[in-house]
Amino acid sequence: MAGFWQGKSVLITGHTGFKGSWLSLWLSELGAKVSGIALEPETDPSLFEQLHLADRVNHKIGDIRSYETVRQSVIEAEPDLLFHLAAQPLVLASYEDPLINWDTNVMGTAHVLQALREVAKPCAAVMITTDKVYENREWIYPYREEDRLGGHDPYSASKAACELLIASWRKSFFGDLKVRVATARAGNVIGGGDWAANRILPDLARALSEGKTLTVRNPGSSRPWQHVLEPLSGYMLLAEALYEGVKLSDSYNFGPESSDVRPVRELVNTALGSWPGKWEDASQSGAPHEAGLLSLRIERARNELSYAPRWDFERSVRETMLWYKAASEGRDVLPVTLAQIRDFEMSG
Repeated sequence: MAGFWQGKSVLITGHTGFKGSWLSLWLSELGAKVSGIALEPETDPSLFEQLHLADRVNHKIGDIRSYETVRQSVIEAEPDLLFHLAAQPLVLASYEDPLINWDTNVMGTAHVLQALREVAKPCAAVMITTDKVYENREWIYPYREEDRLGGHDPYSASKAACELLIASWRKSFFGDLKVRVATARAGNVIGGGDWAANRILPDLARALSEGKTLTVRNPGSSRPWQHVLEPLSGYMLLAEALYEGVKLSDSYNFGPESSDVRPVRELVNTALGSWPGKWEDASQSGAPHEAGLLSLRIERARNELSYAPRWDFERSVRETMLWYKAASEGRDVLPVTLAQIRDFEMSG
């Protein structure tokens, strides 16, 4: 993996976000020339600033809801590879402002795809959607890439719409293979530096640092928890294969082994094993709908990309909480983050 990225021009949308920051740091360490377009970091603290990434990447502030902004970023970066991560990523926020959610997720994606039509050289584009693109039937079976798309909440529906949009551009405009596009579906990512509201481990870290008891909305809901480095490694494998012209499918799931699909209460209890504290059940019958059961089948990525999860549930949670604890103690988290990337690479 390391040799491939040396000297490659990589454009990341959403590089100031949680996953975008981890990806920007990792790729810059591998020798890539990283450019990014995103909004200003939306949290305080922000991982982007904690990792001093403005000194490492060609950093541009811009809104993907503006086509001309996206177009100029693509023209300037002349990317060999592009990762589209910019999005409104929160289910509850999509209920609060569904129009911004759809404008950002759907039209923003359309702007990226349209701008790619002007790329003059081969480019591989990995478009990140979510595990929530599937019509959720609350069944125990993991969802496969060919399962029906859907979405109960505005966020999930907008991401399912992105899948249709991307497929349309692929068939209509990218048939000459100059631009190769695939979608990546992953969700319930954990890891240090996610400071978003209404996410379970960031909320827990804030509560623990303030000596408070965490309230948990849906302790019985099960999710495919995975450390952020897991899907990012999958995105990078997919990007390499696209760039090298390997025959591929149009979409891939990235998730943990089926044994690591765990309920929220187990996630919290495991986290408290690394940083002791308390939590309480705050379930509400009238709360906005969120899926109860959700897991992904990853055999396509395993077979076609040689993808395999590296850190199990317990280690993923432990590494996450060690990061947050270091941050709460005022330590510089850049060395912590780089050490986790190195450990992850060694475990492959």
